[in-house]
Formats: sequence, structure tokens, C-alpha cells
Amino acid sequence: MLELILGGARSGKSRLAERLALESGLAVSYIATAQPGDGEMAARIAHHRARRPADWELVEEPLQLMAVLRDRAAENRCLLVDCLTLWLTNLLWIDDGMHLAGQRDALLDGIATLPGRIILVGNETGLGVVPLGELTRRYVDEAGWLHQALAERAQRVAFCVAGLPMILKGEAL
Repeated sequence: MLELILGGARSGKSRLAERLALESGLAVSYIATAQPGDGEMAARIAHHRARRPADWELVEEPLQLMAVLRDRAAENRCLLVDCLTLWLTNLLWIDDGMHLAGQRDALLDGIATLPGRIILVGNETGLGVVPLGELTRRYVDEAGWLHQALAERAQRVAFCVAGLPMILKGEAL
């Protein structure tokens, strides 16, 4: 089963994803895409680590997401990716015009074929003002296109606001 959970900053999307992974009863691999570049991001990462069960496998991978998913996916495993938009940001920072497209296409081409349960978390960035800078506009566009393509492939899509999930596609929680 493929699930996509979207929401704004501090909307409860990660907490929902972690709850669903825990309730799955499967072994969980948590795939973190964040890189602790500054003190504030390091604090966010520490906050996420502190609330996760100790028996969950942690894989830190900022770029090669599909390779990790392919390596870890199994019928008896839940993969939780937090988060798609940080992964996208990492790719945009090093983008040579082809790297981002190759990684995105690999994810979109292979995600639906993986066994087990996969929960993807992403920041919904398209609800605000259009950013002024070229890179930030590209980020919002790329995130929107990625989320749309993944939502097509997902069996369930949820949108979180104030800790409350709204189901956009699939079974109720």
C-alpha cells in the first residue's frame, strides 16, 4: 500500500505517518532525508528522533531515495519517508539539470511496484503566495508536480491541518 501524507509546517503530518507506521504492526524503516545544516534543523531532527520507537530502523539518505526504497521494501515491512520536500530541496541544491529529473523519474517509475507498505510525507507548499525568487518558484512547482504524480499512484492521500487528517483519496483512517 502506498500512502501520501501532505500538510504545512507543524500540521501533524509526521505524527500521523508515525502513528500509521506503528499501527501497521510491521517492522518499520524510517527513511530520513533531512541534513542537519544548522542548529535549528538539528533541533527539528532531534525532536523527530525522540518520539520514534527505538526498534525502528533509521536510514538517512538525502539524495538516492528510490535506491533505499528498493533495497528496504518487503511484504512484511513499512517504509516511512520523511520528507519528500526536503529530498527535493537537497536535489535542487545540487541540480545540474539532469540529477533531479533522474531521481524523480526513478521514484515515480518504481514506487508503485514495491512490496509492503510505504508512507510518504511531504510539505504542501502551493497554498501560499508565489515566491519571488526563481529557485523558490521552481521548488514550489517541482513539489506540486511531484505530489500530484505520487497522489495518482497512492491508494490513500491525506492532508493534515492542525493535527487533523482529511482524507483526499482512499479509505478513512
